[in-house]
Amino acid sequence: MRRVIRFTSESHGLFGTLDEADGRTGVLIVSGGSEPRIGAHRGMAMLAARLASGGVPVFRFDRRGVGDSEGEDRGFEASVPDVLNASLIFRSQMPQVERLVGFGNCDAASALALGGRTCRVDAVLLANPWLREEADALPPAAAIRARYAQRLRDPAEWRRLLTGGVDLGKLAGGLTKLGRRSAPDPLADRVLAGIDAWGDAGRIVLAEGDATAIAFADAAVGRDYTIERVATASHSFVGHADTLHRLLIEAIRRLP
Repeated sequence: MRRVIRFTSESHGLFGTLDEADGRTGVLIVSGGSEPRIGAHRGMAMLAARLASGGVPVFRFDRRGVGDSEGEDRGFEASVPDVLNASLIFRSQMPQVERLVGFGNCDAASALALGGRTCRVDAVLLANPWLREEADALPPAAAIRARYAQRLRDPAEWRRLLTGGVDLGKLAGGLTKLGRRSAPDPLADRVLAGIDAWGDAGRIVLAEGDATAIAFADAAVGRDYTIERVATASHSFVGHADTLHRLLIEAIRRLP
């Protein structure tokens, strides 16, 4: 059964959707950015239904200021109380649930990295974790490097450049950004340290062609993370629902 639940977080009324099942391990889906709990292309709603049909209860919710929920959206770093209250209402509605796996994409992954343990979450699957706010409209430098490397290997791109098919303004902007030294980013350091602290209870999934994922992979070089890479540029893993489902089932089975 699927039902909508209203709950409170710091006096704000939030809304979530519970897919009921009998399992003792549940999945808490945390939405990223201003995306409502249904997910891109209804992806999170369909993932929740599939998990519940296999016996895994799932709760997903709109953080304050997003979707149906009240209040002001103060960003992912301020969303930890909402995640905590979502996990508490989930457990109260499904009293057989003993353990929770948290799943989030983009800045929701970063919120779980930073605050998941304080939110009574036992393990996390983090998709395309968000590390830094760009000062311009360009992708992260690591994503620009990856894109240029790909284009340099493609003869068609050289023909586009020679025939005027390339936006020289964008090209110049990208090259300028590559030439700038990146300033130290305290947020990136905190998110990476938060992931470190999860140890074996943390897993990462990256969309290989996604700019956010490319920037994360570059920042995480040398760290001992378990990463699954998916051959897609879709930030929301469109067409790869089977992979997300498999990874969440694996995360559940790893818990004691």
